[in-house]
Amino acid sequence: MSSWRSWHRPLVVFSAVMALWALVSAVGLVVDDRVLAGAPIWAKPFKFTVSLAAYGLTLAWMLTHLTRGRRTGWWAGNVVVLTSLVEMTVITVQVVRGKRSHFNAATPLDTALFSVMGITIIVLWAATLAIGILLLRASIADRAAAWAIRGGVLIALVGAGLGFLMTLPSAEQQAAGNLDTAEVIGAHSVGVPDGGPAMPLTGWSTTGGDLRAPHFVGMHALQLIPLFLIALVLLAPRLARLRDAGVRLRLVRVATAGYAGLVALTTWQALRGQSLIHPDAATLVAAGVLLAAVAAGVWAALRTALGPASVRAESEPVSDSKEFTA
Repeated sequence: MSSWRSWHRPLVVFSAVMALWALVSAVGLVVDDRVLAGAPIWAKPFKFTVSLAAYGLTLAWMLTHLTRGRRTGWWAGNVVVLTSLVEMTVITVQVVRGKRSHFNAATPLDTALFSVMGITIIVLWAATLAIGILLLRASIADRAAAWAIRGGVLIALVGAGLGFLMTLPSAEQQAAGNLDTAEVIGAHSVGVPDGGPAMPLTGWSTTGGDLRAPHFVGMHALQLIPLFLIALVLLAPRLARLRDAGVRLRLVRVATAGYAGLVALTTWQALRGQSLIHPDAATLVAAGVLLAAVAAGVWAALRTALGPASVRAESEPVSDSKEFTA
């Protein structure tokens, strides 16, 4: 892995600021007993700051892999920093005011603040897309690393894009027919009102669909798919089959396809108004098919390691994953 000193410095500093902001939000969770929309009022800034710290740090590292368009990538990273800071500022201001930050149209000020957030999110998504395009064009020597980085960014873009579905009026809000005067337009939940029974920590609905689930799963492909490859590289000295670069590439491809399937599955489940923890028969069958497909892919990837090339690899060091080794 490249030295952290070569990482995009504004994004690294931003991630450190988000980590400190998360600590402040954690203190707020302890000392402020206010509840908003069924959740502790400081839960949202805490979850957002933790997520953005990981997001920024991952992008800071990924930008070191650019072989062309480095200046464009640097500016795109700066845009991510600026827009994320604006978003977190609005969220925190609304917490201090005791108001909802998302979907709030109660007053002109609330509407304006949510509009600002909407603009910053669109710009942030576009900046991440620009980084993703640059990474698609980058010459990354290790094919498994290239696949993990590009797959992670593309799925994360889809996951982030799912957030736009939450800004649309819910079926209940449309049925009420008072969108011009409604105080709340948009919702996290599908089929049930926001603020009902929820899972601990995440706050996702336990009685209906919740679009935050696929949104979260999709966005964090940015970290989890590269981390999967890092795990393969670290295990390679102990497991001979993983010393084969081709095997690692195939396993990363399987993991990426399986992860994309998981995002699709959780999105389908949420849009049908079904809680993540209460799947119906159709969801369980789809999950079983996905799991079986991933297992078959893993078996096929490892089976190819049983040939002569794998035997030779047992005595060879792992030398083609420099992107993921110190």
